[in-house]
Parts: sequence; C-alpha cells; structure tokens
Amino acid sequence: MSRATDWQPTAPLETLRLRAELLARIRGFFDSRGVLEVETPVLGHATVTDPYIESVRAGDLFLQTSPEYAMKRLLAAGSGPIFQICKAFRAEESGSRHNPEFTMLEWYRPGFDHHDLMDEVDLLLNAVVGTGDAERETYGALFQRHVGANPHSADAAELERAASALSVSVASSSSFSREDWLNLLMAHVIEPQLGEKAPVFVYDYPVDLAALARIRPGEPPVAERFEVYFRGTELANGYHELTDAREQRERFKRDLEKRRALGVDDVEPDERLLAALEAGVPASAGVALGLDRLVMVAASARSLRDVLSFPSDRA
Repeated sequence: MSRATDWQPTAPLETLRLRAELLARIRGFFDSRGVLEVETPVLGHATVTDPYIESVRAGDLFLQTSPEYAMKRLLAAGSGPIFQICKAFRAEESGSRHNPEFTMLEWYRPGFDHHDLMDEVDLLLNAVVGTGDAERETYGALFQRHVGANPHSADAAELERAASALSVSVASSSSFSREDWLNLLMAHVIEPQLGEKAPVFVYDYPVDLAALARIRPGEPPVAERFEVYFRGTELANGYHELTDAREQRERFKRDLEKRRALGVDDVEPDERLLAALEAGVPASAGVALGLDRLVMVAASARSLRDVLSFPSDRA
C-alpha cells in the first residue's frame, strides 16, 4: 500500500468512539467499587522470565509485557485494590489476535481468591459489553471431554497420542514437553469451541501451568488460576496470586533453565518484585484483560486491525 493511503487508521472512527465509551465504562465500574486507578512505568530494568514471552528491549531497559510486577510492589506498599489501563509490548508477530503493542486492563484485589475475581470479571464484562452470564468449567473436565485425556496425570507420550488421534501435529515434536502438549491441545482443540454464546471461565489448571498462581494441594493438586474465553478467543488471564518469595524465586529459576534449553534470550529475575514479596504482598487475586480484544467483542470485529487506530505496520 502506498504512503498516500496507509496514513489512515485501520479502525473506523465509529469503532474508535466505541472504544472511548468502553474505557469510560471501565473507569466508572472501578470507581463505583472503590478500586484505585494507578500508573506504573512502561520501561523497566527487569522483565518477565516466562520462556514463551519475548520482551522488547529499549537499550538497557525493557518495554514491559505487563504492569504486573510494579502493581504487586504497590500492593506491598499498602495501595489496596488497584487497576490500570496501559500499553504493553511483546515481540511477537502481528495477526488477527496479536499486535506487538497492545492495551491491557489489569487489576488486583486483596482478600479475593480466583473464584471471587471470576465473579468480578463476569460483572465487568456484563457492565461494559453486555456479554451475558458466563459459564465455568474446570480445565480437567474440559480436557477430558474434548481431548480424552487427564491433563493432571497424562505424560507427554499419552498427550502426543491424543493429539495424533485428533489430527493435531507439529513438524518436530521430539522435544515437546508435557507442558507443550497441554498448551498445543488447548489452543487447537479446546479454545476454538469455547464461549460461542457466553463467556467461559476455565479454572483450576495443572500445576505445570501455574505461572504466578498459588498451588492448592489435593488429589490432584491444581493451580488456582483461570482464563476467560469468548467466541473462541482468550480475553483474560487471572490468578490467586503467589505471594511466597522463596517459591517465586524457584519458579524464576525454572523459567530461566527452560529459556536456556529453548535457546531464547537470558534475562535476570526482577529482584524488586522479590523484595516486595519478602516485605509482604497481601493475599490477593489479579487478572489481566486484553482491552483490544474486548473492543473486538463489542464491535463484532474479526481482527485487531478493525479496532486499533494504527497497528504495527502503520505505526
């Protein structure tokens, strides 16, 4: 496309007006519930260790993939319930559901567990977009129904066989871990079927996929986290937050070992986050919601390009 025409926004102006209305509704929702709006830095000295997230470097700093670490530092400082609407950045390809620069709504609720936060996310989606009451399914029940395997106990070989039976294959699977197969099967088999008429909360994940969530002992033990899907798209990812500094350091260590095994850039753990956890982050639940995807739902759009003024190729 020539420069004579690609200066124009890809989203219709009426969609950008709808986006502004949704932002106002979100702020009104949190204001009515006594949740403080905060701002934290977009540039940081540390970044996430997650082996599947590639950060964008800006000299010696990183553009933040999420405001999570800084917001937890505010929680440790006594902020109480907080929310933030901000830009986040990830070095990933652009597509119908991804853009390297995106807008995130993230909030934290001291005293909540992941069930309490699912209730509030449901209320927000109804208040802002009118999605209708959501459904809830455990990760294990969904996996058994759609894949025919127990995600809490199946090993990598069993999951590979299940994938093959469902005609899900990858070019080179010899290095795939149990976690890799779980993610692949969720993305290709289960996610496309979720939330056709109403949002679906998927909760209580295998411990391999705990990320920054607490693990609840039991048979089987589960990670106290959830994801929200609507019309086959992930909208939000929430946790009953891990607040144990020692366990968090161990998870960072395991992430870094996997990053090295995968050959991705090495990073340093966020020592300021660990210090905040040592000081005492209150028992909390937190969630990150993709605002651009929420606008897609409200506008019945098919691609992020339809709700962003200027996606990455026009930035």
